[in-house]
Amino acid sequence: MTDTPRHSPTDQGAGDGIAARLRAFDVLDLVLEQGKSLDEAFDAAQRGKGSNRGLQNDRDAAHARMMVLTVLRRLGQIDAVLNRFLTRKPSGKGRGALTLLRLGAGQILFMETPPHAAGSTALAVADKRKLAGFKGLVNAVLRKVAAAAQSVQTQDAARLNMPGWLWKGCAEAYGAATAREIGAAHLTEAPLDLTIKQGDGQDWVEKLGGAALPTGSVRLWNAGDVRKLPGYRDGAWWVQDAAAALPAKLLLAAMGEDAAGRVGDLCAAPGGKTAQLAAAGLTVTAVDSSGPRLDRLRENLDRLSLIASVVQADVLAWRPDELLDGLLLDAPCSATGTVRRHPDLPWRKGGWDRDKLTALQKSMLLHAVNLVKPGAPLVYATCSLLPEEGEEIVKSALAENPALVLDPVGTDEMNFLPEAVRPDGLVRTLPTFWQQRSGNRRGGMDGFFVARFRRAV
Repeated sequence: MTDTPRHSPTDQGAGDGIAARLRAFDVLDLVLEQGKSLDEAFDAAQRGKGSNRGLQNDRDAAHARMMVLTVLRRLGQIDAVLNRFLTRKPSGKGRGALTLLRLGAGQILFMETPPHAAGSTALAVADKRKLAGFKGLVNAVLRKVAAAAQSVQTQDAARLNMPGWLWKGCAEAYGAATAREIGAAHLTEAPLDLTIKQGDGQDWVEKLGGAALPTGSVRLWNAGDVRKLPGYRDGAWWVQDAAAALPAKLLLAAMGEDAAGRVGDLCAAPGGKTAQLAAAGLTVTAVDSSGPRLDRLRENLDRLSLIASVVQADVLAWRPDELLDGLLLDAPCSATGTVRRHPDLPWRKGGWDRDKLTALQKSMLLHAVNLVKPGAPLVYATCSLLPEEGEEIVKSALAENPALVLDPVGTDEMNFLPEAVRPDGLVRTLPTFWQQRSGNRRGGMDGFFVARFRRAV
C-alpha cells in the first residue's frame, strides 16, 4: 500500500467500460447528492431499472467499486483540480455533471486511465443519464484535467482530502501534525481483521496467509470475498477491526479471568462484540433498535454457532429483568474513526447533528449505569475520532451522576498497545497506530474511544 494507490484500467477503449461507469456514477450521485451511505448506494444502484442494472462480470463490478472508492478517498484533491477550470460549480440538474466530472477526473488523476477513454466514456454516460446538454463542459474540463495531471504530485493530499469540519476536529484534538497523519491514513485501504472464536489464532494465520496482531486478531491483506475464505462457513472467525475488539476485551478483563454471569450489549448490531462475549461463555443479551441490523446479527451468531438473547428495543427504554453483571455500550456516533473503510462518511450531503448525537450518547451512558449491579463494570465506546463523543461525554456524565465511577484502564492491561492508554485511564486509538512502516505491513486500525466504569456500591 502507498499513500497514492494507482490502478490499471480494466477498459481499453471508448466503447468499453460503460456499464461499470454507469454504476459508479449512480453510486456517487446517491452518496454525494442524496446522502446515502456507500452500502445503501451500491444496493440501490444494483436494484435500479436502468441499463446498468446488471454488470457483465465480477471484473466490471470490481472496477465500478474501485472508481467509487478512488473518487471518495481523493475527493478533496479532485475538486481542487476541477475548481481551477470551473468558473462556478454546476447547480440544479447540472449537479450530475459535477459528479461526472469527479468520476472522470478520478480516473485520469489516480487510476492511470487514458484521458481519451475517461473522456469518451464520460460523454457516453452523459447521454444515458440525461446530461447531454453538459457534454461540451465535461469534455473541455476533462481535457484540461488531463493536461494538469502532474499537479496532483504537489498537492497536500492528507489535508485536502479531509473536509474542513473533520480537519478542524482532529487538529484541535491531536495537533496539526497528527491530523495530517490521520488524513494520510484515510487514503489507504484498510486491511481485514478477524477475531478467532477459539484458540490463539496461530493456526488461522497459517491457513489464511495472514499475520497475528498483538491484540490476538488475525490480519489479512487483499483478502477478497470473505465468504470464500477457509473457516467462514464453519464459523471459526468473524470480521472485526482490531480496535473494535478492545471494548469487549476490557469488559472481560474487569469481570475477571473466569468471567461469568449475565451481560448486556447495547447498540449491538452487527454483533462482533456480542460474539466476543458469548464466545467467552457469558450469557449475553444483545439490544438494538434496528430490525434489519438485528437480522444480520442473528445470521452471524448462527454461522458462529454462538447463542445470545436478541432484543429489538429502544436502548433508552430497555431494562433487563434482573440487574446485569456487566454491560457494553457501543453508542451511535459519527463513525469518523472508520473513514478508511467508509470513505463516504466525511462527504455525505447534510452532515450530522452534533448536539443531538452527543446528547443521545450521554443519555445512553447515564441510563446504562442503572442496568448493572452495584460494583459491576460498564464499558462505553464510540468509533469516533472526536473528543466531544468521547472524553467530553465522560466528563459530563461523571459530573452528573455519582453512581458512575471511572475504572481506569492501565497500561498493564494494554501492554500490546500502550500508546492507546491515556494518563487518566481512558483509551483512544487512532488510524495512525500500527500504520505501515518500512518492513512492517500492519496497516493501521480504526479510531476508537473506550471508557470503563463501575457502578458505585
